[in-house]
Amino acid sequence: MSDIDRVVTVPIGPQHPALKEPESFMVDLRGEKIDAVRIRFGYNHRGIEKGCETRSYTQDLYLVERVCGICSFSHSTAFIHAVEEIAGLEVPVRAKYIRTIIGELERIHSHLLWLGVAGHEIGFDTLLMYTWRDREQVMILLARLTGNRVNYGINTYGGVRRDIAPDMMPEILKVVDSLEERTKHYIELAMREQTLIQRLSGVGKLSKEDALFLGTVGPTARASGVDRDARRDDPYLAYPDLEFKVVIDDHCDVYGRTIVRLGELMQTYSILRQLIKKIPDGPITVKAPRRIPEGEAVSRYEAPRGEDVHYVRGNGTEKPERVKVRAPTLANTASVGKMLEDGYLADLPIVVAAIDPCFSCTDRMVGVRESGTESRGAGRKTMTWEEVSRYGVEWHKARGLDFSSLGIPGGIEA
Repeated sequence: MSDIDRVVTVPIGPQHPALKEPESFMVDLRGEKIDAVRIRFGYNHRGIEKGCETRSYTQDLYLVERVCGICSFSHSTAFIHAVEEIAGLEVPVRAKYIRTIIGELERIHSHLLWLGVAGHEIGFDTLLMYTWRDREQVMILLARLTGNRVNYGINTYGGVRRDIAPDMMPEILKVVDSLEERTKHYIELAMREQTLIQRLSGVGKLSKEDALFLGTVGPTARASGVDRDARRDDPYLAYPDLEFKVVIDDHCDVYGRTIVRLGELMQTYSILRQLIKKIPDGPITVKAPRRIPEGEAVSRYEAPRGEDVHYVRGNGTEKPERVKVRAPTLANTASVGKMLEDGYLADLPIVVAAIDPCFSCTDRMVGVRESGTESRGAGRKTMTWEEVSRYGVEWHKARGLDFSSLGIPGGIEA
């Protein structure tokens, strides 16, 4: 067998310099070409969903913001929409506009962050420096509007916690004007810079048929020609009052995903100008009950990475009976393996980065299936933390790794 025909498996992760979060990619290579990719979840054990079920709705509102640091408002709003639907709360129109403004500002900071990371992954660090400098304008503005740069805490049941003062409206428009000019420069760069075009074109191919079959969402799907956006298809907040285009592209590769995000930035600037012009006067909140009645609701929210879905079931107490989060990264990860098929190992970082992944949003749990119980649901059981720890120790010891001699304080001896 020649070297070119020999399959070599290269593990990338869960700890790797190219990954900011723990995730495992087992890559089978024939030479430099990727033969197959196996993606394994389960390295983040955060328990936010279960944590929500043991806390009050008020506490949960701040907990779900921690699902993701980049799109924290997306998760907060998706969750609160479901709770408000169960409680039958009618949010004031001004509060809806304020929520929309914060959501679109978050979209700007997320897309600029992604553009910088994409530049970094292909060795274009100048683009990283420029876009993150521009993103800082949005972060400063969000801090002035909400009091926080990352987890804004602006939502409250029945409305928003803080109003936007009249003198802040010109400040928002000033930032929008500045960023629009910068984005036009990035669009020109994407259209004319041959090094960038050739590096991204044809990389991470995903056809429209595969995008639909694999359930991709957001810019990842729209860059493969899928005309889908929850803001238009299932409108919420102030979006029914706004005019905007859903940006789609038919390149079906990383270059297309770049074009879509740049186009969405231009649409967001237009949306923000409309919101500032149309925002009505009035209250910003209504009184909400402490106990949410029995009922259930599913909320869809178009986060910067794609459609974010929250399910909440109330049982008439101050705590939800069930909370379920489907982050957009979970929907998009299945497409990564398809994008990498017949690609090169050197393309893996930018292909993975092109879905704008947040693996900490995605991981929930690890299922352990005992041998001889292959049928679905058979042999499953709930494990305590001590049992999980002991299982991990035994699992590594069976593979020749014994950490008991290190004397780690609080460690469980097998």
